[in-house]
Amino acid sequence: MSSRTSQTLRAFYDAMYNALGPQHWWPAQTPTEVIIGAILTQNTAWRNVERAIDNLKRAKALDWKRLHELSLEELAELIRPAGTFNVKARRLKSFIQWFHDRFDLDLDRMFEMSVSSLREGLLEIPGIGRETADAILLYAGQKPSFVVDAYTARILYRHHLIDRSADYDEIKELFESNLPDDVKLFNEYHALLVDVGKKHCRPRARCEGCPLRRFEHDAERED
Repeated sequence: MSSRTSQTLRAFYDAMYNALGPQHWWPAQTPTEVIIGAILTQNTAWRNVERAIDNLKRAKALDWKRLHELSLEELAELIRPAGTFNVKARRLKSFIQWFHDRFDLDLDRMFEMSVSSLREGLLEIPGIGRETADAILLYAGQKPSFVVDAYTARILYRHHLIDRSADYDEIKELFESNLPDDVKLFNEYHALLVDVGKKHCRPRARCEGCPLRRFEHDAERED
């Protein structure tokens, strides 16, 4: 742990939280919805995921046993609003089959595993990448696993905390080794970074009003 990096990351958090307040993430109501949403939200807006989840609810299919029983074609049709629905149906089915075989569709059993072991298992599932696995761990399992996305990488790069070559796991390690192992903190921090990334640290920076503007940065640094 670098005390300077740790202090900077804490100062970033405080500046964002004081300016933006709590973000109330993840925008789903149950662990089941979080997991499904984390898989479906890849390359699409959350509003489209919500429409797909609403379809599952109306079909009384927002249940792991029922999801396991659905054919691939039936599932694909229900999640159509999420886009690339055939691909996402296969990914969701891959997760469901793994979940069934390993844990008999029991979330409590799944989340009894250690963070590292469960993350390793999730990453073996076709279509489950590092960001999706960490979102499942943090938001559904309440496990201290920091979620990294493109907003996070861009903000850290422009503020000289990482270089261009830093990969997902290096950025994840930067947070986890310099912050307390705190689920609530990881949750809020990621959500705040997303908000700043959407509003300010876009491909073309909009620094006016950004809560991180006072920190040393280079708005012209490209991804």
